[in-house]
Amino acid sequence: MKILGKYPGLRLRRNRKYSWSRRLVAENNLTVNDLILPIFVTEGKNKIEPIKSMPDVYRYSVDKINPIINKASKLGIPLVAIFPHTPKKKKNSMGTEALNEDNLVCRTIRKIKKNNPNIGVMADVALDPYTDHGHDGILKNKEILNDETIEILSDQALVQAEMGCDVIAPSDMMDGRVGVIRKALDQNNFKNVQILSYAAKYASNFYGPFRNAIGSNKKLKGDKKSYQMDYKNSHEALREVALDIKEGADFVMVKPALPYLDVIKSVKENFKIPVFAYQVSGEYSMIIKAVKNGNINKNSIIESLMSIKRAGASAMVTYFALQVASKLKR
Repeated sequence: MKILGKYPGLRLRRNRKYSWSRRLVAENNLTVNDLILPIFVTEGKNKIEPIKSMPDVYRYSVDKINPIINKASKLGIPLVAIFPHTPKKKKNSMGTEALNEDNLVCRTIRKIKKNNPNIGVMADVALDPYTDHGHDGILKNKEILNDETIEILSDQALVQAEMGCDVIAPSDMMDGRVGVIRKALDQNNFKNVQILSYAAKYASNFYGPFRNAIGSNKKLKGDKKSYQMDYKNSHEALREVALDIKEGADFVMVKPALPYLDVIKSVKENFKIPVFAYQVSGEYSMIIKAVKNGNINKNSIIESLMSIKRAGASAMVTYFALQVASKLKR
């Protein structure tokens, strides 16, 4: 990079002196349109349950979902993502509850779409909230079966689309699942339902609080390293993204976000496709606990999101969405 000009004729600090000039030359800006709100739902009635590992985050029974959706809609948040806390009695080795039209996710989608038809709704396609072993697919002889899992995921995607889901989000990391899901959606007249592929989902250590939130933390047998990406790799992410784009993904996700800013940047620069990033539960919990303990100030929340945006993310799934949207509105 060639540097033009030199000191003292050139003083870069001049553009930083005033708030108005800093705003004029800002290279990136964070808006409410960049935010996706994740919401946990649970069985029962009149429930708003705190999640111990995630301060200020709650599980809601379906009858309590409208107020938080109304708030998100009023703030202008474009999309919400639904995650279920499935009761133990409804889990089994095949994750068949995923196909139940009256499961938590399906009931929540119907409730939201009836009350707030103009807000986008996203739902994960994966079996981990529904299996008694905590894995994203069918487990046999300590192996996650790829092709057999895809058949169930395709049916799960169709059920969610029939309920009114706008964005189907395969988060399982099975090979070939995007193409199979796209074909199933198209053949069943859901051509306009979008697919957000978790294309670069890493076998990360930052998922612990989320697994606690959906109740799979104590269920997980072994680890997910045989299907989620190795965090030592970055070029492999480009291969994953390329395949998912060819198979019909409308957007791609990098997960987690902060430890993988280089991957977000590389995907955006190579494919020019909308790239989403998931600021996962471990990232959230570290930041919010540090803020509450006084180790860092609350402006670090915006800074963390801006770093993801600066890396190239078009939008971010973040548990800070309501808090940040409220601040941006002010």
